[in-house]
Amino acid sequence: MLRELCETYTQLSDTDILILENLKQMLPLISRAIKADVFIDCLTNIPNIAVVVAEAKQTQEESMYQHSVVGKFALGENEPAALRTLETGVSSRDLKALTQENKTVRQSVEPIRNKKGQVIGVLIIEQDITKHIKRDKEMKDLLETTEKLTETLSTLKGAENTIIHHVNEAIIMFNSNGIATYCNPEAHQLYKKLGYQDEIVGLAFSNLALSGRSFSGIVHNNFVNVEEVKIGKLSLRVKYVAMEDENKITGIIMIINDVTEVKEKEMELISKSVAISEIHHRVKNNLQTIASLLRLQSRRIHQDQAKKAFNESISRILSIAITHELLAQNGVDDVDLRTILERMKESTLDYVVSPEKNISIQIKGDPITVNSNKATSIALVVNELLQNSLEHGFEGREDGQIEITIQKGEIYTQVTVTDNGVGFDTEKPQRKSLGLSIVNSIVRERLYGNLQMNSSNTGTEIRFNFKNE
Repeated sequence: MLRELCETYTQLSDTDILILENLKQMLPLISRAIKADVFIDCLTNIPNIAVVVAEAKQTQEESMYQHSVVGKFALGENEPAALRTLETGVSSRDLKALTQENKTVRQSVEPIRNKKGQVIGVLIIEQDITKHIKRDKEMKDLLETTEKLTETLSTLKGAENTIIHHVNEAIIMFNSNGIATYCNPEAHQLYKKLGYQDEIVGLAFSNLALSGRSFSGIVHNNFVNVEEVKIGKLSLRVKYVAMEDENKITGIIMIINDVTEVKEKEMELISKSVAISEIHHRVKNNLQTIASLLRLQSRRIHQDQAKKAFNESISRILSIAITHELLAQNGVDDVDLRTILERMKESTLDYVVSPEKNISIQIKGDPITVNSNKATSIALVVNELLQNSLEHGFEGREDGQIEITIQKGEIYTQVTVTDNGVGFDTEKPQRKSLGLSIVNSIVRERLYGNLQMNSSNTGTEIRFNFKNE
């Protein structure tokens, strides 16, 4: 039964299950020795839910149970001690719990670990709560006669009705003996959410700590400790502050901030980031596949004009693919423009510039981040200007230089592509140039910018701008 339950509801290994099976054999002996109902619970695949995998109960007259609870589920709101120990590995002592038969009991819980030190289950000892009524009364009397805390603690507690009582963080104060002497409403609500049925005031630090830290450890360190813990579905940031008076530790304050919603938002953003990255990755792969198909097709074409058109189309597709590749690597919808242009430069030098010519391309200017839509448009424009410069700017020349400059302004960013080529007549209609038509269209309609061209026999300068984000 134990093995079947573990294989069905948990992720425990065969070795872990064997440890539990061996411990199960000892449960009747433990139950008789301490006169209590004893159980083994394991954490299920569902957060904040455990399953009972083994039990050993007292005689029918003494046991708190009338029926077997093996295979039943234990919920965090009913059995906080069990779930707390399963989640944190910290022992729990004498905490109230609600059984599967809706009876209130006292639970003490010890973690069961494998050879790697991992918590694979918990050993739960349950006893009738009426046996502890006397102990609870003694504790109450003790608290009522406890001496006042130090002046620092008294000052803080004196602010109950003003500051501490109304802050969003859960605050619990412990005296020098590690007993809770105060909790604000936020702490009360938090522990109620965790399933605690006991009053917080009067409980020991060991039963309220949400991590493996001990009271003495915090006192001896005498500094602020901050850590994040996960209990069930809750993500909590816990801070421990030692209180001093005349260089003597008078107690500690535990401050708990529920950051569950923040963590959930972070996970949501990470999920969206992964999805965006995957989309860009697939777009890049599809574009590269299209470029490869066009290359294969162009090899069967013998007309120079048609082959040229194919190569220009391939270059445009690859300029867009570079943008999506960078976006896929970043996992966000923004990318550095200069990085895109650097990658385009490498691609152009490798596949476009003829080996016989010595053409250099330099990129300089300001760093600027743009979104995916704007990045794709800018990449297409710069690609067309580069292609145009390489095709027409250096006719009859073996060497040349192209410079791309990014200048970020307060409202607009300007990109300038300059070459030292032969130039062209800017007054002459460029009706046959598909590249310049594409450039004009993208700059006006997608970048909402302006295009300027200056050219002479010493070179050409083309500028376009776009609005900053």
